[in-house]
Amino acid sequence: MTDSPQAALQQASDARLKLVEALVRTGHEDRTAFRDLYSLTSAKLFGICYRICGERQAAEDVLHDVYLTIWKRAGAYEPHRASPITWLATIARNRAIDWRRAQNVRRSTPIEDAPPILDEAPLASETMVADEEAHRLHGCLETLEDRQRGAIRTAFFDGLTYAELAERESVPLGTMKSWVRRGLARLRECLER
Repeated sequence: MTDSPQAALQQASDARLKLVEALVRTGHEDRTAFRDLYSLTSAKLFGICYRICGERQAAEDVLHDVYLTIWKRAGAYEPHRASPITWLATIARNRAIDWRRAQNVRRSTPIEDAPPILDEAPLASETMVADEEAHRLHGCLETLEDRQRGAIRTAFFDGLTYAELAERESVPLGTMKSWVRRGLARLRECLER
């Protein structure tokens, strides 16, 4: 039997509040909260790191750096500005991209061909699907031009750099940067309404 939409929304709201609380307490150097935050988010953040790095050991190393960064920066987290999972995922994505750039290695196989990561725990993204911010973001993404939407999605979800996006789309680097910047500006306007 499936949960009602109301129950699913309540569950997503409860999960978000639990994450916000753990993140805020981590900002006050609460080690127990940091352990809770790790257990709630490590599978999701590892998935992001692994998808971008393409190597399990590298993803584990990057994830370690991600949590060091979270420990140091948690005090700067502002719950009214971003959902906790978005804030955490952005840190993981940026660290993984930094690692890729430092390695100067290009992904040789598409993400669809990557081996699956077996994890019995439900993904944080599954519990957050009903979160209204996700729906709003996707709705705003749909208002963008196809090329802007595609560039933003590929950059943020697949971890490609501007140069890789420009090469993939066969456009100059400056053009790609312009597409992404204009798209992000329109996205910000939509989200602020």
